[in-house]
Amino acid sequence: MYIFDTDHLSVLQRQRGPEFEKLITRLAELDQTLFYTTIVSFHEQINGWTKYIKNSAQAGKTVMGYFRLEKILIDFAHAQVLPYSSNAAEIFDEFKSNKVRVATMDLRIASIAIANQMTLLTRNLVDFERIPNVSIEDWTK
Repeated sequence: MYIFDTDHLSVLQRQRGPEFEKLITRLAELDQTLFYTTIVSFHEQINGWTKYIKNSAQAGKTVMGYFRLEKILIDFAHAQVLPYSSNAAEIFDEFKSNKVRVATMDLRIASIAIANQMTLLTRNLVDFERIPNVSIEDWTK
């Protein structure tokens, strides 16, 4: 089973480009029930678009920001979303106490992947390779 990192979700949401084509081709080979995302990715995307809306000075940008926010809500409503469980939180705390130097949201997503024994699909191999015991693959290459 697989978890989409936020960056793979973004590729899917754009629905264009060579990375999208490679990713969608790989996804088509497998049963769609094998794919999940996380509540942390939802948090990241909501934070990004709410910040965009807050900082938009032009009506067109505000409309576009709210459109993207609504699209994210619809996408996640139809997705299999994994929670940030107490097991994932324990794994996260262990990484923090061991001073694993990776951004907090990435470390939370990795902790969810480890807690659920799933492979994380991400383009951010450099950061996720720093995290012990996380299985990662990049399907956009």
